[in-house]
Amino acid sequence: MAFGKKSNDAVEIKAPNMMLVSVHIRGSANYVCNAFSEEARAQMAADQEKGSMDKARGGAKKREPKDFNKGYLGSMHISAEGWPGIPVIAFRAAMVRAASLVGIEMTRAKQCVFVMCDGYTKDGQGLVKITKGEPERFDSYVRNDNGSPDIRARARFPPGWEAVVTMKFDSDFISMNSAVNLLHRAGVQVGIGAGRPFSTDSVGQGWGTFDIVVPEEKAAE
Repeated sequence: MAFGKKSNDAVEIKAPNMMLVSVHIRGSANYVCNAFSEEARAQMAADQEKGSMDKARGGAKKREPKDFNKGYLGSMHISAEGWPGIPVIAFRAAMVRAASLVGIEMTRAKQCVFVMCDGYTKDGQGLVKITKGEPERFDSYVRNDNGSPDIRARARFPPGWEAVVTMKFDSDFISMNSAVNLLHRAGVQVGIGAGRPFSTDSVGQGWGTFDIVVPEEKAAE
């Protein structure tokens, strides 16, 4: 239709047919937290505000003793109510990546599958609550972005951790069963958190994988 010309054939657009499904998941490997702690953010801001003054003056930057326990606590995503959780973006990113394995364009998956929040961190990040499992401190050898070696203390939840992931999806695009299977693929083939199988920086450590807990299995416990 040429611009400016009238037509009796109006375009009809259907409302999105959104549905909700809650899925019980259980970790098949460690979930290793990788939050950017408030202390690290504050230090980065202070360094940026200070700029290159010390370097220009030829002064060496004093390194303060590292508080490993503070690093461990700061690695967790904690809700404003005080419970530990997993960022909703971690699940959504994993599902979008898993969609490419089954021939679904990632851009389309981004428009049709969402993860609902159980709560928020103090800075507004949406979280899925970890309903079962206790964190433990985990010190690991890592390399910083500049290649220098480091020891980093993080929190990890041993295999068997649990959560309930509530998804909202467009049922005109994907069925409920397919949405659940997509989450399952995300858990088995992509993973969440540090060291996940589909890590952007490496082949991962095999951490952050999970399975779907089927109703029959849950009832038998």
